[in-house]
Amino acid sequence: MEHLRIVVCPDSFKGSLSASEVASAVADGVLDVAPDAVVTCLPMADGGEGTLDALLAVWGVEPLTVSTVDAIGRPTSARWAVSPDGRTAVVELAEASGLPGVADAPLQPLHASTRGTGDLARAALDAGVAEILVCLGGSASTDGGSGILTGLGARLLDADGNQVPDGGEGLASVASLDLSGLHPRAREVRWRLAVDVTNPLVGELGAARVFGPQKGARGGDAEFLDGALRHWAEVLERETGAAVGQVPGTGAAGGVPAGLIAVLGAETTPGALLVAEAVGLPAALASADLVITGEGSFDSQSVNGKVADGVARLAAASPTRPPVVVVAGQVLLPEAQARAAGIAAAFSIAPGPVELDDLIARTAPRLRDLAAAVTSLVTAGRR
Repeated sequence: MEHLRIVVCPDSFKGSLSASEVASAVADGVLDVAPDAVVTCLPMADGGEGTLDALLAVWGVEPLTVSTVDAIGRPTSARWAVSPDGRTAVVELAEASGLPGVADAPLQPLHASTRGTGDLARAALDAGVAEILVCLGGSASTDGGSGILTGLGARLLDADGNQVPDGGEGLASVASLDLSGLHPRAREVRWRLAVDVTNPLVGELGAARVFGPQKGARGGDAEFLDGALRHWAEVLERETGAAVGQVPGTGAAGGVPAGLIAVLGAETTPGALLVAEAVGLPAALASADLVITGEGSFDSQSVNGKVADGVARLAAASPTRPPVVVVAGQVLLPEAQARAAGIAAAFSIAPGPVELDDLIARTAPRLRDLAAAVTSLVTAGRR
């Protein structure tokens, strides 16, 4: 009998283990039962927070660091990475412009910006890469991507020719866009934006109204920011010809895709699929007998653009169509819905009623035991 070929491609278990640590624990469990199995570990992410770490683990490269500013303008440092072949840079928005970086200060929904992420993107352009992956998630701002463009040398001017301040509030007074100082390579590279929502830039389902409250928008703030983004969309269309106000996905990360699509020709991609391509998952699945993925909570969100959904779709499209098994901290999705999404089975690491703190403290050994049990079932079936 040929050696069992298993691809282990989990997301992180937030608050407990990174995707790389989850993959390692699962691999250990597989090898406990099937020491001759060929196990390929490809830590995954959905394009939000944790994506940079997942790619660093798979690529085996060290992160690079840039001195920049956080979402409210304070000096900070942030990481980014370049693929081993030097062609692709990964910039994670949460590194410089995310909510975790400003957790120690009052939220500033009208003034927070993505300028720090623009500094990371500038460093990537200076490094000579051909493609920049921007991972959108955990944003602290609603600035329509204007901060990133400013960091790359663009100038947003008011009716008097003065540069408007950073943040969503400044968008309301933008009269023109000066791109003469834009980084010379900004429009030469391919920009790919990892998104996990389909919300448009403006309207009831737009960036400000849906996600603004998470970033501190209170009272009339969300309505004001929606109007500012609507005005920003009008300016972008007048200056670039791109109508971005209702494009699905432009509401991600406070509207970042809108500015980057209009000015840089960026394209949006479901985050999990973008990461899968970057780590080489489709090729690995082509010869797999079994796929084990996982995340902290397996629920309805999991089969709507998250890692498990992306893995299941790619597995169904691969030549061997390997079964996909999910391991999770908790399983909340009904079995019928999981099967309909292409998931063969989903198992929780909880042995029964257990306190959350205990579950978190013992996530790794429980993942190892669960992976061993799953592998035992699979090997028994093969015999």
